[in-house]
Amino acid sequence: MKWSEICILTTNEAIEPISNILHETGASGLVIEDPLDLVQLHNDQFGEIYELDPNDYPEEGVRIKAYLPVNSFLGETVEEIKQAINNLLIYDIDLGKNQVTLSEVNEEEWSTAWKKYYKPVKISKRITITPTWEEYNPVDSDELIIELDPGMAFGTGTHPTTVLSIQALEQYIEKDDIVIDVGSGSGVLSIASALLGASKVHAFDLDEVAVKSTKLNAKVNKLNDVIFSKQNNLLDHIDLKANIIVSNILAEIIVRFVDDAWNNLVPGGYFITSGIIQNKKELVKDTLVQQGFEIIGMNEMEDWISIIARK
Repeated sequence: MKWSEICILTTNEAIEPISNILHETGASGLVIEDPLDLVQLHNDQFGEIYELDPNDYPEEGVRIKAYLPVNSFLGETVEEIKQAINNLLIYDIDLGKNQVTLSEVNEEEWSTAWKKYYKPVKISKRITITPTWEEYNPVDSDELIIELDPGMAFGTGTHPTTVLSIQALEQYIEKDDIVIDVGSGSGVLSIASALLGASKVHAFDLDEVAVKSTKLNAKVNKLNDVIFSKQNNLLDHIDLKANIIVSNILAEIIVRFVDDAWNNLVPGGYFITSGIIQNKKELVKDTLVQQGFEIIGMNEMEDWISIIARK
């Protein structure tokens, strides 16, 4: 089979929504080439493991690559992707140069090209994420390992918004907590919650493929008896009593279900939100406070923010 590599030159701010668009159109093997990865302090307290070549990265902006099968619908699919990306301007998302290019690759190149970017990464004090094909031996006795198949959905789980979410979960989750993951994607936050002690995790995503991905990754991590994945629009018609709700999606989406999050939390429960850019911080914060939440934490990584609120 022949494959086409679609490459979008855009901004760091647009990584998450464009990745979601590519995923929803059936693209495989998502690759993010972000020059910020080259200047991060990789030898920090978490001992991140990277093998990066500066020649693989753009001088300006961020390249997002994915792979589409060459068939009679390829042209329509590419146009659909372009239109969906342009529609992000409605949400005031900076698309940067927004250049879209297409190139053909053979199956052998496709199957190996994107895997070279993914290595085990320790993203918090206790949690390391590793792709399923990499062998990794824990460094610390209390280290928790999440195995992910990045080809399924939303990359490897090492984007700053995901890291912020997991670090917050590590801080606030208690043994036997009930957790709700809204917009579960690949299921990485659900898996982290279960490994950190949650007795039950309800994972919701509107995308059927994301639901399947969460189920697959839960099974890979032997947590399919703890994580229950279901197709659902945010928290519509959900009536649960959770200790923690975590959601790593766009700020504009978060504010739509703040009232449902309140109704599904026990008193004293935590609402962990991420995927928030700087100019949307006050929007999310004000909406949470108006609902009655107390803001107890706000963390930043690169240009991203997570907000922790308590009922």
